Amino acid sequence: MTGTGNHPILVINAGSSSIKYSLFDYGLNQLFSGQINVGPKGANDHQDALAQIFENLTQNDSPITSLSAAAHRVVHGGAALTAPTRITPGILAQIHACTPLAPLHNPHNILAIEKIAEIAPYLPQFASFDTAFHSTNPDVATRYAVPNNWHKANIRRFGFHGISYQTLVANFPGKIPEKLLAFHLGNGASICAILNGRSVATTMGYSPLEGLTMGTRSGSIDAAAVLRMAQESDPETTLNTLNKKSGLFALSGGISDMKELTESDTPAAKFAIEHFTYWAARHAGSMIAAMGGVDAIAFTGGIGENAAPIRDQIAGLLGWAQIPAAQIHIIPADEERQIAQNAVNCMRDSAAD
Repeated sequence: MTGTGNHPILVINAGSSSIKYSLFDYGLNQLFSGQINVGPKGANDHQDALAQIFENLTQNDSPITSLSAAAHRVVHGGAALTAPTRITPGILAQIHACTPLAPLHNPHNILAIEKIAEIAPYLPQFASFDTAFHSTNPDVATRYAVPNNWHKANIRRFGFHGISYQTLVANFPGKIPEKLLAFHLGNGASICAILNGRSVATTMGYSPLEGLTMGTRSGSIDAAAVLRMAQESDPETTLNTLNKKSGLFALSGGISDMKELTESDTPAAKFAIEHFTYWAARHAGSMIAAMGGVDAIAFTGGIGENAAPIRDQIAGLLGWAQIPAAQIHIIPADEERQIAQNAVNCMRDSAAD
């Protein structure tokens, strides 16, 4: 079967601890959506979660074999995969090759692709890459000051949340400003310097760990400190601590959810919020420098859209930039629809060839 537009498009967004899924018609109207969590009170593993999703699709009269296409969020496309694309054996091999760069995410993305291929081998599948939007960053922004053999081993900044920033640019009300400072604030958080609609710098780096204080991620930390803790325990424990036991969770004494933090009156919770906003504004200064100024700010993501006090604190700390209130925007995150749009564009481009 090929993508004719007569059948729905399935979007799979497989994360490290959950899988979101949505079904869209060819006009990008969402037919239904859901999420299966993995772990306690959820599916046993990602394979079990996919099986539940496939069963839910069948119960909603949309089995995998009846679809027009499947479209996936793939976290890491490396330096080569810089645009949405149809997944061929060669593309899948390249996604596999990027697994060492995103060991917590790419395997789950690959599993979803391969399981769908088993059920419906002729169903076209497409990938949108979270790193792709930042492929326009100049070398001076992506290069770490390390030896060439490290650089050739892909020790460089890639940046993430690219699909979210692509969505933000696509859905920006009116003409996009020349110099747009974009915040994706959720459990994962980053900032992107968007110059004339293109990313020129971003706070996340080799992995999604770099940059801002996040829900459970530390954000930027001196590599020597990481090496010391890895020597005192072990690399795996250290990486787990930096990704899952740090950030707001560590600062507040066990709370990673911003809504809970804002409702708490403990000194630790207040300090965690202060840390989050301070470092968001401090990194924002770097992004403004990368653009040579700023014309407008846009917020997206769960915190960016829903936590007005956090937005206000960050904007207040950036008061020196003199951005008019009318130029502070809230853009709803809609990554799944953007992934579906990317797949539709790929199918239309293929039909036109």
